[in-house]
Amino acid sequence: MSNQSTPEIEMLRKAYVAFNARNLDAVLTLMTTDVHWPRAFKGGFVRGPGEVRAYWIEQGSEIDSHVEPVNFHIEKEGQILVDVHQVVRDLAGAVLADEHVGHRYTFKNGLIQMMEVCSLPSSGSDAE
Repeated sequence: MSNQSTPEIEMLRKAYVAFNARNLDAVLTLMTTDVHWPRAFKGGFVRGPGEVRAYWIEQGSEIDSHVEPVNFHIEKEGQILVDVHQVVRDLAGAVLADEHVGHRYTFKNGLIQMMEVCSLPSSGSDAE
């Protein structure tokens, strides 16, 4: 299931590349106007591209995060769970977190409507 490629998976790949390059406009164009996005760094959620942009700018003024998708899992509701290797550094470059997290995406009309940070299914180890 994780080696499939769909238009949504290809879009997510582009979104992660653009996010890591801090090309926020490129990522925001992939979202619905009512996107629901987690404030993983602060807690709660933001809605809409404007609030997502403001959150990312705030986050970038305090930490430097790099998120690399490792695996994509298509779920039965049409959602996609992404196994993400996340490295978070403070602005001086010290590593604050180096871990795998789950990002679950919901889509509407071919765009990202929601993202949730969630647990990954247990595989017993960090095997890829």
